[in-house]
Amino acid sequence: MSRYEQLFANLEKQQQGAFVPFVTLGDPTPEVSVEIIKRLIDAGADALELGLPFSDPVADGPVIQRANVRALEGGTRFEDCLSILKQVREYAPDIPIGLLVYANLIFAKGIDTFYDKMAAVGVDSVLVADLPTKEAIRFSQPALDRQVAPVFICPPDASDALVEAIAKQSQGYVYLLSRSGVTGTETQMQVPAEKLIAQLRSAGSAPIMLGFGISQPEHVAATIKAGAQGAISGSAVVAIIEKNLDNTAQMLDQLGQFVGSMKSATEQ
Repeated sequence: MSRYEQLFANLEKQQQGAFVPFVTLGDPTPEVSVEIIKRLIDAGADALELGLPFSDPVADGPVIQRANVRALEGGTRFEDCLSILKQVREYAPDIPIGLLVYANLIFAKGIDTFYDKMAAVGVDSVLVADLPTKEAIRFSQPALDRQVAPVFICPPDASDALVEAIAKQSQGYVYLLSRSGVTGTETQMQVPAEKLIAQLRSAGSAPIMLGFGISQPEHVAATIKAGAQGAISGSAVVAIIEKNLDNTAQMLDQLGQFVGSMKSATEQ
């Protein structure tokens, strides 16, 4: 079984959903980034969604955009990201690690080289954030050849044909958006109709995780109640980092408290 398959099987037995925090690799520096990710794991994160820092993160709102800038200005480079990922995998051999990446970063390294490196450091899935499904599919086979799951985004207004395509192509999990737009807590999450979740499931999709605007335990509880298997929270996590840049100990403490409260809300 893959790490994702094992995770969701275990959570189902425990009657729990998954809570998955997102952070940008290298934010605010490579060294602190490792501490942050370890704290997320220790506090109860079921899986990780990690972003490769990029100069033009068009799918993200201002909070995560600033995280990308901090990481790059803090000296984070591609090799630093690989080092962080390797350290995280060694620290937590069983946790699923998902990577969110923009297509230019893959092209810059070469598709085969990029996925070779991701597989070597223990990445379980890659989501290409800035490509529609029909374009992102071109990355699927190189990923699968290296046992890296291709993950696809399902928008809340997806057509029947798009739902079918996403259910067929996405492995590991499906990233279901709670609303249109970019990431951020400025616009609250909106739990999509249970019909869409049911439609994905009936099409044989991988487990469904809801993202965008999830910042409170109540959002997580509503997500699980709607039939999704998990919730992803990014901007709310990154905002804690941003507010505590001058006090790492306080930052780590607040991150731990936040993850613990969000994970507690996954009980079914």
